[in-house]
Amino acid sequence: MIEALHFTFIQHALIAGILVSLAAGIIGSLIVVNRMVFLAGGIAHASYGGIGMAVYFGMPIFFGASLFAVLAALLVANLTLHKRHRIDTFIGLIWAVGMAIGVVFIDLTPGYNVDLMSYLFGSILAVSTQDLDFMGGLLLLIILAVTFWYRHILAVSYDSEYAKLRGIPVRFFYTLILVLSALTVVIAIKVVGLVLVIAMLTIPVYIAEKLSNTLWHMMILSGLISALFTLAGLWFSYTYNLTSGASIILVSAASLGLFLLFCKGRS
Repeated sequence: MIEALHFTFIQHALIAGILVSLAAGIIGSLIVVNRMVFLAGGIAHASYGGIGMAVYFGMPIFFGASLFAVLAALLVANLTLHKRHRIDTFIGLIWAVGMAIGVVFIDLTPGYNVDLMSYLFGSILAVSTQDLDFMGGLLLLIILAVTFWYRHILAVSYDSEYAKLRGIPVRFFYTLILVLSALTVVIAIKVVGLVLVIAMLTIPVYIAEKLSNTLWHMMILSGLISALFTLAGLWFSYTYNLTSGASIILVSAASLGLFLLFCKGRS
């Protein structure tokens, strides 16, 4: 694959893979500790409504998907702040409605033949410079937010009632986690697609959780593991001419299987 590094689209794919992996490692950790894994899939599929609207109105796809995903996250935050045990119900509803809106808008777009595969399974080889700018900016925002408010986010994630008693604005941080999760899901769609985004946000985190003692260590380690899986998946897809997103997830799943066997062998 060394000779392929001379191609700009390969360089963009590698940079995008690393940026998205680091963001997914941090946000994936928050999703797991907050028990919001279903959230990732819900927002990913709901963002298809933004994709459909962007196509219909001629807007940038990333902008439309991000706007719709953030609105979905704000709606979920408002509905579930005091009813977190019902979050699956609301996410399932938003999941279905978002997909339906996207399909309808694409149907209404005259003469547009959308490539559904690029949204379902990712199109990392089609990443543009503007996409990289968006990914880099989002990663920087995530790092700054988590670093500056780490103790507050930690408290809200593990014990929101205790955080509220300490005077921490639980609504703000709960909403912040959901919005950052929504934006991370959108950029992850570019890498692995709607169908596989949950795996990218959870497999590296599961491994990192077993090897970490703190949330901060888990975020860092899961980001590095995710980046390793992404690079290995890109190499695998390039070598055997396979879909990049699916290859990344298969490498991740195989690595998880080996990790579980190793843990079982040591126990």
